Amino acid sequence: MSTHPVPAAAQSRRAALPRQRLARGILELDAAVTGANGLVYLAAAGALDSLLGVPAGLLRSLGVFLIVFAAILWFLATRPHVSRAVVRGVAAGNVAWTLASIGFVLADLYSPSTVGAVWIVLQAVVVAVFAGVQLVIARDAS
Repeated sequence: MSTHPVPAAAQSRRAALPRQRLARGILELDAAVTGANGLVYLAAAGALDSLLGVPAGLLRSLGVFLIVFAAILWFLATRPHVSRAVVRGVAAGNVAWTLASIGFVLADLYSPSTVGAVWIVLQAVVVAVFAGVQLVIARDAS
């Protein structure tokens, strides 16, 4: 055990490293899930439209949006420092997606099938969990 005191700046950097890893990790996981969802919407829109009761054109548009959003998330996760503002911004986007998804189902836009409505709500719950974790990380991040 060392008897030399550790400078406050070094202690702060050591404490920030796990938070930075956590912030990067959640952004990478969000990017992977979002990107996979986008790829499925884009590639399988024709098959999903009748199952979900959502037009293939809308699914393709959502697929492109999700792929772009995933690429942005991945880019942000690779920055040397992931700031609170970045994590909060991503969380805000995820909250907006969650609310829009629930609103889509409640407003019965395009009249999704029962499977579609359940899927939309389930993916909204996953996105809400990402947002919640991101908000906790943003609160605790340096």
